[in-house]
Amino acid sequence: MASSSDSWIKEYNEAVKIADDINGMISERSSLLASGPETQRHASAIRRKITILGTRLDGLQSLLSRPTGKPLTEKEMNRRKDLVANLRSKANQMASAFNMSNFANRDSLLGPEIKPDAMSRTVGLDNFGLVGLQRHIMKEQDEGLEKLEETIVSTKHIALAVNEELDLHTRLIDDLDQHVDVTDSRLRRVQKNLAILNKRTKGGCSCMCMLLTVIGIVILVLAIYLLIKYL
Repeated sequence: MASSSDSWIKEYNEAVKIADDINGMISERSSLLASGPETQRHASAIRRKITILGTRLDGLQSLLSRPTGKPLTEKEMNRRKDLVANLRSKANQMASAFNMSNFANRDSLLGPEIKPDAMSRTVGLDNFGLVGLQRHIMKEQDEGLEKLEETIVSTKHIALAVNEELDLHTRLIDDLDQHVDVTDSRLRRVQKNLAILNKRTKGGCSCMCMLLTVIGIVILVLAIYLLIKYL
């Protein structure tokens, strides 16, 4: 049994803690709305945690493939590999629940996990053979890392393109807002002018009616006067 100060055990315990955090966050997700900004942020946080967990598992697997310090017994090596395999299985299940296909395809990029059966590859090899096998495994890992780097670069370019598209849409929305503000200001000005014109029109009609009334009274008085004078 390895001591508690073993760096691999510490890394594994941290990975287990991350997995527990993810399970807790998934449980909290049931209390949120089916959709909305808060739900999206929570889901994004879970995806980031799952990605971090996958990176930690890759590191644990790498430490097992290239052990340092005191050699481990075959039993302890197999036990640790089983621990990593079980935790990776849980991580894959959580990733599948969030449609993280890239996480599920990590093995296709980094190569399959080294199973206990792979230990048979070292049977019958001398020191030179072991060195050659180690170099071959390192070469395979390097090729897997190069593929992963290409995928990351491609994802980065896609993210930059999406960001540029969002900036363009933001500028278009800002321009539209400015045009709407200008149109609204003009409409208010026209409404104000119409109100003033309507008020003046009403005032002019009142004056005209008063004038016609006065003229009518004058004509009526003259008519009465003429009738009295000539009768």
